[in-house]
Amino acid sequence: MISYEYPLSERIRTLLRLEDLYERAQYFTAKTDPQEHHVALLCLFEILEVAGRADLKSDLLQELERQKHALEALRENPEISQKALDGILLEIDRTSSKLFQMSGKIGQELRENEWLMSIKQRTNIPGGVCEFDLPSYHYWLHQGTVQRRHDLEIWLAPFLSIRDGLAIVLRLLRESGKVSAQTAVLGTFQLMMAGRVAQMLRIRLNPEFHCVPEISANKYALNIRFTTQEGGQRPKVIESNVKFDLTFCNL
Repeated sequence: MISYEYPLSERIRTLLRLEDLYERAQYFTAKTDPQEHHVALLCLFEILEVAGRADLKSDLLQELERQKHALEALRENPEISQKALDGILLEIDRTSSKLFQMSGKIGQELRENEWLMSIKQRTNIPGGVCEFDLPSYHYWLHQGTVQRRHDLEIWLAPFLSIRDGLAIVLRLLRESGKVSAQTAVLGTFQLMMAGRVAQMLRIRLNPEFHCVPEISANKYALNIRFTTQEGGQRPKVIESNVKFDLTFCNL
């Protein structure tokens, strides 16, 4: 099954973007080739831009505190595993403590690194990091794998508390919804929201359906079109019924 997630708020949209960037940055940091470490650094620059929102840290702290209170209220519920509950509460406490200890603007350490910022500026220019433009960066790429990976891990470290915080929030968000089986008749599905409140939609689709969902939603209605694209032509709605799983996620 292929899972598609559609955020219904700007905050969740930011968290999903950061989650994707963290995964790519850590994946390429763990590799060995200089070009792969170049991609890791590009991901790090993107994280710096997205995480630079002044309210991201406070948003995460507030949400973690809210989730902590909600989970503590389940302590007397016999259907809840107390061991699992204690585990997630401990994880929230540890992550919140790390976030509290962060000072200044997120990624300030990198912004004060003139060498890294000179590379970041050149990455905005197509082909701007060639060896004749940045010989010092060319030299760094020719250092040993261990040295490059060590540097990348140091540069990524200031962002790890944010990563841990958003990982908890997104995990709880994904686990909050109930899955329902739906069918898009001739590739089109519409559902009136009827008071439903959601922060994210999840759609799971069997790869045997050669199409992708195009989603639009507001507080009144949800519309999904399953489209297919062939030969570089404009997407068109698939002319068959499509079965999929739909989940409304809300913290």
